[in-house]
Amino acid sequence: MEKITETVKKAKEKSKKRNFKQTWDFSINLKNIDLKKPENRITAEIVLPHGRGKDTKTLVITNTMVAEAKKVADFVLTKEQLEALKKDKKKIKKLANEYDWFFAEAPLMPLIGKIMGIALGPRGKMPKPIPPKAKLEPLISTAKKTVRIKLKDSPVIHVPVGTEDMPEEKVAENIQTVYKFVKEKLPKGAGNIKSAYIKLTMGPALKLNLEG
Repeated sequence: MEKITETVKKAKEKSKKRNFKQTWDFSINLKNIDLKKPENRITAEIVLPHGRGKDTKTLVITNTMVAEAKKVADFVLTKEQLEALKKDKKKIKKLANEYDWFFAEAPLMPLIGKIMGIALGPRGKMPKPIPPKAKLEPLISTAKKTVRIKLKDSPVIHVPVGTEDMPEEKVAENIQTVYKFVKEKLPKGAGNIKSAYIKLTMGPALKLNLEG
């Protein structure tokens, strides 16, 4: 862990100050893996122990939890409002781009698929069903700490693991969590990992020693 923290510190020192909050980008380069085989591809979500360091936006589609949803989500759609979107493809696309996580009551899922599926599906943002009697606050708070991982055609994984104002130790723990998760998903584990790098948005990439 100390080596990871040290590399994060160096990467921060080598990066020039920018007039916006930069994100830590963790990349893992893979080797000896056939991505034509569907079983070698990865689509997953990981909860980072220290979150992403920046707020993510949530949208809830509900008919029975509107009051609760308005307290914890950034935007709420009722069934009526959802149906009104049918003819407004531009608005649907805007919502799909603007919000990171979508939640919906299970009975509304087929309707959401018909109306918004074309925009949400390709972005990997189809709503998470809200379990019956579940409280929304814990679901949303977990989503805000969650990152998506995708390994499809190119043998490299990019994951945001924090922002520059987070303590280096916390960024290091996030890196370790992602690395461990990815390693366990790969057919040969560490044998499929060629190299790993950490960088700030506009900064240089520094190689990480994750097995040492």
